[in-house]
Formats: sequence, structure tokens, C-alpha cells
Amino acid sequence: MDSGDHRLSAYTHCMAEVVPYSGTRPEAHRDALVVRGRRLEYLTIAWNTFEAAVALVSGVVAGSVALVGFGLDSAIETASAVVLLWRLRADHDAVRREHSERIAHRLVGTCFLVLAAYIAIESIRSLWLRESSGRSIPGILIAAAAVVVMPLLARAKRRVAAELGSRALHSDSKQADLCAYLSAILLVGLALQFALGWWWADPVAAFVMVPIIAREGVQGVRGQVCDDCHPQAN
Repeated sequence: MDSGDHRLSAYTHCMAEVVPYSGTRPEAHRDALVVRGRRLEYLTIAWNTFEAAVALVSGVVAGSVALVGFGLDSAIETASAVVLLWRLRADHDAVRREHSERIAHRLVGTCFLVLAAYIAIESIRSLWLRESSGRSIPGILIAAAAVVVMPLLARAKRRVAAELGSRALHSDSKQADLCAYLSAILLVGLALQFALGWWWADPVAAFVMVPIIAREGVQGVRGQVCDDCHPQAN
């Protein structure tokens, strides 16, 4: 009987040790998500820096407005990733996190609007001047690579954003999606220009993207909540 009492006491002691740990688990999980979000932003910065360098150099050499525009888009993506790193560093302080979240969301939205304005202006200018660029194998290769890489980054960011309840990170994931769309448009445009000489294909396709990009920018600047984020964001 004494042996049974001893086992029961040991069991209840073990259960008492488990309870406090379960209470700290959500915070530990959030910390892990923040670390994952930071890694995604570092990866975004590294990739977009490489992407921008290749696109800008190739665009200048080939005289391609689309490639130069794509390179500048990659630069904006890099700036967006830096903004998100700033936001994620403020995650432990609830008050500072809420303030940084609002500012970061508006800055990412501003990046959308700048990108939309640039694409609209350059598309119209290219059509008006009937500009035709030279062939660029490096440009085709970097566009093809971006079509694969950017959707993977966007998906990973959306997953982390949904669990963190971060509107800014979700908005940044949409910007990665737009980069993938633009890279697909660039790839088609360069391929058509390369094979058929259709100089107008790329600026027309890029111009179609402008309303979509502008809409995301307006939502970001207004601080509207994304549909996929949890309501208990902050």
C-alpha cells in the first residue's frame, strides 16, 4: 500500500511539472515564428540583390526597359524586406510591435504604389517610342529563375504571417507574388521579342498589372486588414 502511495505521489508530482510548461508554449512558438520570418527576409534580401544586379546590368547592356524595370522592382522588394526585418525585431514589445506593424504596413503599401507608377510610366513610354531591346540570355535566365523562387518565398511568408497575425508580412508576401507575376511577364516578353520580334508584348502585359499592384498599395497605405491574417494580430 505504501508502494502504491509512493507511485501516486510521483505521478501527481510529474503532472504538476507539466502544467507550467504548457503555459509558456505559445510564446515560445511565436518566437520560433519570428526567427523563421527573419530568415525569410534575409533570404529575400540576398536573392533580390542578386536578381536586381543581373537584371539591371543585362537591361543596360541590351537596352531593355523591361529588364531595367524588373531590376528596380527587385530593389523595391529588397527595401520591403528591410522594412519587415525592422518590424520583426520589435516583436517582443507589444506596444512597439503594434506601432511598428502600422508603419511597416504603410511603407510596404507605399512600395506597391511606387512600383505601380513606375511600371505604368515605363510601359506607356515604351509603347509611345516603340522601343525594342536586344536579346538577353542572362535576362531570360534570371526571369525564369524568379518564376520558381518567388512563389516559394511568398508561400512561406504567408504561412508565417498567418500564424503571427502580421498584416505587414502578409503584404510583403503579396509583393513577392507580384514579383513572380512580373518575372513571368518579363519572361514571356523577352521570349516573344527573341523569337518573333514582338517588341510591344512586354509593355502591354506589364501595363495590365498596374491596377492590381495599385490596389494592393492603396490597401497597404490605408492599413486595411488582409483576409488571410488572424484578427488577433497584435
